[in-house]
Amino acid sequence: QVQLVESGGGSAQAGGSLTLSCAASMSGTTFTDYAMGWDRQALGKERESVAAVSPASDYIRYADSVRGRFSISRDNAKNTVILQMTSLKPEDTAVYYCNALNQHSLYRGRGIQVTVSS
Repeated sequence: QVQLVESGGGSAQAGGSLTLSCAASMSGTTFTDYAMGWDRQALGKERESVAAVSPASDYIRYADSVRGRFSISRDNAKNTVILQMTSLKPEDTAVYYCNALNQHSLYRGRGIQVTVSS
């Protein structure tokens, strides 16, 4: 079992920054068994994968919409994954979800709201 808890959301002005954190609690499995990522869903829109990082951080992927502005990282000693968001735009407004993925399972947190005003 994996439980994911997001923190750090809130409001920002366009051009500003926010950092999201995800703390993972593991039972019967280990953090490094999973690729970790963030996706988001804006009101009335489909869910979008924002960023993902492999277990050893040797592969990182970003959506075109955030590349160059967002940075994902993980700390395997602390079971955490971070999403640093800079140069925020109003279109970044969404609920952001932390996720953990391996070949058997997908887990997702409850989500956290990010609102960017112009």
